[in-house]
Amino acid sequence: MTAYFIQAFIYLVAAVIAVPLAKRFGLGSVLGYLVAGVVIGPVTGLVGQEASTIQHFAEFGVVMMLFLVGMELDPKALWAMRVRLVGLGGLQVTLTTAAGMAVAWWLGLVWQTALTVGLIFALSSTAIVLQTLNEKGLGKTEGGRSAFSVLLFQDIAVIPMLALIPLLALPELMGAADGGGAHTAGLSLVAHLPGWAHALVVVAAVAAVIVGGVYLSRPLFRYVVQSGLREVFTATALMLVIGIAALMSLVNLSPALGAFLAGVVLANSEFRHELEANIEPFKGLLLGLFFITVGAGINFDVLVAQWGTVLTLSVAVIVVKALILLLLALLFRVRGSNGWLFTLGLAQAGEFGFVLLTYSVQNHVIPVEISQVLSLVVAISMFLTPLLFIAYDRLVLPRYRRAKNDERDTDAIEEQAPVIVAGVGRFGQIVCRLLRANNIPIVVLDHEIEQIENVRQIQIKSYFGDASRPELLETAGIEQARLLVVAIDDRDRAVQMVEHVKRFYPGVWVLARAFDRGHSYRLREAGADDVVSETYHSALELGGHALTAMGVHPLRAKQMTWAFVENEAAHEDELFEAWKEIEEGISFSPRYGELFMKLESALSTAMQQDWEAQKPSREIPVWTPPEDGR
Repeated sequence: MTAYFIQAFIYLVAAVIAVPLAKRFGLGSVLGYLVAGVVIGPVTGLVGQEASTIQHFAEFGVVMMLFLVGMELDPKALWAMRVRLVGLGGLQVTLTTAAGMAVAWWLGLVWQTALTVGLIFALSSTAIVLQTLNEKGLGKTEGGRSAFSVLLFQDIAVIPMLALIPLLALPELMGAADGGGAHTAGLSLVAHLPGWAHALVVVAAVAAVIVGGVYLSRPLFRYVVQSGLREVFTATALMLVIGIAALMSLVNLSPALGAFLAGVVLANSEFRHELEANIEPFKGLLLGLFFITVGAGINFDVLVAQWGTVLTLSVAVIVVKALILLLLALLFRVRGSNGWLFTLGLAQAGEFGFVLLTYSVQNHVIPVEISQVLSLVVAISMFLTPLLFIAYDRLVLPRYRRAKNDERDTDAIEEQAPVIVAGVGRFGQIVCRLLRANNIPIVVLDHEIEQIENVRQIQIKSYFGDASRPELLETAGIEQARLLVVAIDDRDRAVQMVEHVKRFYPGVWVLARAFDRGHSYRLREAGADDVVSETYHSALELGGHALTAMGVHPLRAKQMTWAFVENEAAHEDELFEAWKEIEEGISFSPRYGELFMKLESALSTAMQQDWEAQKPSREIPVWTPPEDGR
């Protein structure tokens, strides 16, 4: 028992250290898990052969993930993506299998082994791709939806692949195997059935999942909810997913596919959100554990002995798959940055490759020594996938954003106004509507075509162009303007714009939107006359509602929020001066910390004082409690 605790502790420590570091450096959590596995496995030897056993257990995280993905869809949505699912997914699997088989046959493998190799590398990593798409918020994009369609088809395609592989057994490998090549399939309901009976059992299993999800799940969950015990609901959710996975395994179907089907069936259930909330933590932990075991399972002995072959094959797999995916993206009109997201996201091998490799060795289709090399190729291609997503974020996406904006020349500004609004997103739009409602002429500038088109639909005159460019500000009439509102999303450009305007046009009053306290200090230092944090007043309003919800009288809650504002204003200059010390190179400023704690102490005191004793700087109605003290 002690050994299990120690091993669990090692895995958790590796994840806790590596994943936050990877996220901090913009590498994504998946790469952090993979690196953690490499460090505790091949590098330090803290974990050993049990990594492969744990990997099989951790693969259940993929099953849970597809169950949750299925719950985000419904049968109508699934039918709507049928063209991508069958057309795009089917062509990807077919073309990649053919290309992989051709390369393997050219390298001297017999056609049975070559075909199996092609099938293995036709699959991509559902776990890595979906996890990364969700982290980056790319799942709803055209490229993300196309990638999901292909991944779903691949999961379906695993079923006929598992049925085909035993038919490709090589006699020479069967003869060389111990015990005449007998293979124990484990628990199975269809192991010795004829083909027609096997098909009937499979259909019955799928029907059981659908019927159970539609007619039996609601009474079951209502019964569990009546117990009033949350842990029982969690146990029921896990029982459901584990039971479906077990049933699919017993009939030689993909557990992940069965879980996805169950998720689709339960997509419209009133218990959907509670199921998601209960399963999500287990899914995240098991997926993280799976990625760690992939890194820990890299065989450095084989890698060192055949590093040239392994790296060449890994790069070849990514390049060949990427070329096929890029061709399919063009064919199905997945263009621009979405096409590259689709291409780079699916260019790796996948976790089901390990399953097919093991199955192929057991069924005497791939020799053991070749399977060791191919297993490394699968692992390294998965290891490189987060780097491909980083390349997409930092190289592809910025280029297409610039190209999209650069395709259109800056609009010719036909009129000038006393107010110039730079940036017309969710913040700037409200400012513009308020000014327009009071018949104040404005000139709106924004560098995002979508934003310009949106505000034009609500009859706000706006112009496309980069407001931080001095020449555009001059064309917009900054010299004669009375007011400039800076509401652009780029923090650095906002500061630079304020500095430029206050240097050359000091008579223009500059109002600036800040993202946080540090950004507000930078804008203030640049010369902005008035700075407002984008979340400050909304958070203050919500805080007042929170006080009211906890029984504070509404007018008293309003007084407390006003006291908060007064207290902040009283210490603003001191905090600003302390912040400038930090900006000038002092890595830690005890003075700033002391002042902030002084602010918190003064705030707490202000909350407890009588309102009349605080002497507010503006006319505010005074609330006194009722005679009964409520």
